[in-house]
Amino acid sequence: MLETLVSLDDITAAEARVRGVARRTPILPSALPGLFLKCENMQPMGAFKMRGAYNMVAQLAPEVRGRGVITYSSGNHGQAVAMAAQLLSAPAVIVMPETAPAVKVEGARSYGAEVVFAGRTSFDRKYKAEEIAAARGLTIVPPFDHEWIIAGQGTVGLEILEQHSEVRAVFVPVGGGGLISGVATAIKRTRPDIRVIGVEPAGAAKMSTSLAAGEPVTLPRTASIADGLLTLRPGDLTFAHVKAFVDEVLTVTDEQIAAAVKWLYATAKIVAEPSGAATTAAVLAHGEPLKHAVAVVSGGNVAPADFAKYITA
Repeated sequence: MLETLVSLDDITAAEARVRGVARRTPILPSALPGLFLKCENMQPMGAFKMRGAYNMVAQLAPEVRGRGVITYSSGNHGQAVAMAAQLLSAPAVIVMPETAPAVKVEGARSYGAEVVFAGRTSFDRKYKAEEIAAARGLTIVPPFDHEWIIAGQGTVGLEILEQHSEVRAVFVPVGGGGLISGVATAIKRTRPDIRVIGVEPAGAAKMSTSLAAGEPVTLPRTASIADGLLTLRPGDLTFAHVKAFVDEVLTVTDEQIAAAVKWLYATAKIVAEPSGAATTAAVLAHGEPLKHAVAVVSGGNVAPADFAKYITA
């Protein structure tokens, strides 16, 4: 099984590829003793997704890139693909849900991408993206279930190991599973003694449900303020990585996530979107003594009005 998964060499190669494009984000101490924050909200487009998107688009043959790329995304991955395509002179189409936050739609358009809306679920936008890709000859850049995407996201794990050598546990948000697959692979293939804990909303517990079933499970619906973590089903490849390398997956409520958004701002002046605050929510909610734990703050793309609501509640 392990030989079919992303290797440490794959992630190291991705690190060289994205260097100078994806920012080497800081790890900051938090107000909670023993907890450190990996600030991926400080990426140029506000989230970790730039790493995987650029790693994939950069590896496409020039003639393939020239025809254009397309993806389906609730927001951050769409912005990342749009930015990567702009940097690599490739046309880009982003298929977003009808409920996508305006801040993320505007972000994708600001990088020159065409935005198409389709339904409300990941399946709706995936179907639409496949339809457009076939009609226009575009290459699909999937949001999580691809080895190049996973390897790119794994560069977060390499940085954590380099920046905080005493780390003992890493908390990673779980949507489709691309980030936690890459981070867990980088960490466990280097330091198997470090615990890797996934965190997902209680209203979108697709990975927890799948692990309990022993195979990827499709949820009938999802609901959470963490719009970036609402995938109905983990990927086959990401599920395999989580099963191989992740120690535990926790769930948090929307109330706990909102409280974590407020806590991050109040104690560290960090602007985190709900999806990016899920890991901190898990740490605050479970209240266990910490020693050299790192929570990945995966993104900060939140509408000002929503953010104001969270921090003044």
